[in-house]
Amino acid sequence: MISFEKELSIEDGIRIYVKDKHYSDSFGWQWKKFSKTQIDDQEHNNSYLRLLNECGGDLSIFNNKTVLELGSGAGRFTNILLKHTSATVYSVDSSEAVKVNRENNASFINKRLFIFKASLYDLPFDKNQFDIVLCLGVLQHTPDHIKSMNCLVENINKNGMLILDFYPLNGFWTYIHAKYIFRPITKRLDKNKLLKMLDKYLDLMIKMSEIFIKLKIHHLNRFIPIADIKNAIPDNLEHNHRRDVILLDTFDMLSPENDRPLKIKKVSKYLSKFLDIKFAGKIKYKNFSSAVVRGIKN
Repeated sequence: MISFEKELSIEDGIRIYVKDKHYSDSFGWQWKKFSKTQIDDQEHNNSYLRLLNECGGDLSIFNNKTVLELGSGAGRFTNILLKHTSATVYSVDSSEAVKVNRENNASFINKRLFIFKASLYDLPFDKNQFDIVLCLGVLQHTPDHIKSMNCLVENINKNGMLILDFYPLNGFWTYIHAKYIFRPITKRLDKNKLLKMLDKYLDLMIKMSEIFIKLKIHHLNRFIPIADIKNAIPDNLEHNHRRDVILLDTFDMLSPENDRPLKIKKVSKYLSKFLDIKFAGKIKYKNFSSAVVRGIKN
């Protein structure tokens, strides 16, 4: 059983520890708007494939384990853990996305799923308890990377595993991008206004991006404020779903308060103080890649 060092209130099956405004609030708004966009269904298994590859190609490592999932969002990976493994999942997010996770995984609540609204920097659990700590797509959005990694490590039990992915820093070229040019403005806009503006011009931006790809000058797409259609969007989506994913990813890149990519070697070197690093590098898919560090606690 997992033990706690802080008292929590429970509201509709969610254990609440964060009530004040938080730097991750834009994600709560985002996942309410796109509650099903990243959830796998009978036709799409992108979340399944990402988790499968990032854990080392064998989801059975989660079987009968206690898993701490940090930054769970709408519950895309929560869903995979619950449906494809026998793990008991303690799923944490600091935003209102916890309510979307509850809706997407309602049948597992208080059985193998326990949802917490809490900050990574102030988790309610006693230390060194979890068999696996899973943190995907979160580290780059936290205000203090070192502090964030320390919080991840201190929640893993001895011989437990950390599975971490994040946006990679590929030199100065990473920042020569519309994302980082426009974000100082867009992250301060009202979220409804930002989404409406992106939705209004999305089809035009998609058309421009596809023209650049066809002309083999796709590097120019980095100057269009739109998600990377060529290298970041799965190609097994029907038209409307694909558009929703592009809109979601575009909003996701322009709205967060924090967004700082990291060098894989730097993350791996720091975590090697605490972990036996089993993998540190990029995992490539057909048209995108993930920066992943995976290790076992010493």
